[in-house]
Amino acid sequence: MSPYHAAVDGLMRKIGRDVVMARFRNLGAADIEEKAKDDYVTVADKESEARLTEGLMAILPGSHVVGEEAVAADPAVVERITEGRAWIVDPIDGTGNYAAGRTPFAIMVALAEDGVVQAGWILDPSTGRMCHAARGQGTFIDNHRFMARASGAPLPIAALATRYLPAEVRTDVERRADGHLTIADAPHCAGEQYPRVMMGQNDVALFWRAMPWDHAPGALILEEAGGRVARLDGTPYRLGDDRSGILIAASPRLWDETASLLFG
Repeated sequence: MSPYHAAVDGLMRKIGRDVVMARFRNLGAADIEEKAKDDYVTVADKESEARLTEGLMAILPGSHVVGEEAVAADPAVVERITEGRAWIVDPIDGTGNYAAGRTPFAIMVALAEDGVVQAGWILDPSTGRMCHAARGQGTFIDNHRFMARASGAPLPIAALATRYLPAEVRTDVERRADGHLTIADAPHCAGEQYPRVMMGQNDVALFWRAMPWDHAPGALILEEAGGRVARLDGTPYRLGDDRSGILIAASPRLWDETASLLFG
C-alpha cells in the first residue's frame, strides 16, 4: 500500500460522510449548475474539492492539486499534471447521477510523481467500499488484496459508453459488437466502471472522454490487479496525453480480443 494510504483513506471517508452523503438527495435547484451539456457541478463537488485540496496538501507538503473543478475554473491548472508531486482529484465522479439523486458516484484521488501515477484511491461513499493501489504493490479493496477476474459469461460483457463517440465511430463499434459481446449498461461513473471490470461484473469497458481525474486512479488500480488499460491503438494510457478513447479490460487477453473485434 501507499505510505499515504491511511491518511488519504481517512480524509476521503470523512469528506464522503460529511459533505457528499450529507448533501445527497438534499440539493436545491440553486445548488446544481450545468457547466456544459450533460456536465453538472454541485455545491457538494465544490466543497469536496476544496476540502480534499487542503487535506491532501497537508498530507504531502510541497505537492499540488489538479482538481476537476479547479481546471474548470482555470484550464491552465491541468498543465502542471506532469510536474512534481501532483494529486489528481475528482471530488464527485458521476455528478449527473448524484445531482439526480441516484447512485453510483465516487470520490477519486491519484498521486502522480513527474507524470507517473504512483497511487490511486476510489471511494464509493454510499457503501464505504474503498479501492486502492500503489505502483508495484498490488490492488486492495477495503484493505484486502484483490486480483481482477473475468465474468465467465459465454460472451464477454462490455459496457460501451457510446454516447460520446463520434457518430461514425459509434455506428462501426455497435456493428462490430453485435453478436460478439453482451452489452451492459454503462454506470455513467468511471469510479464505478473500473471496479465493475475488476470485480467480474463487466469484462471490458470503452470510454471516449479521457479526463485524467476520471482515469488516473482507476487505471492504476485495474492494472495493479492484473487488468489492462490502454488507448484504442494499444499504446499505454499516460498523463498529459489528451487524446480521446480508452479501452479497459479484466485481463490482457480480453483487451486484445476486444480491441481486435472493435478496432482491428
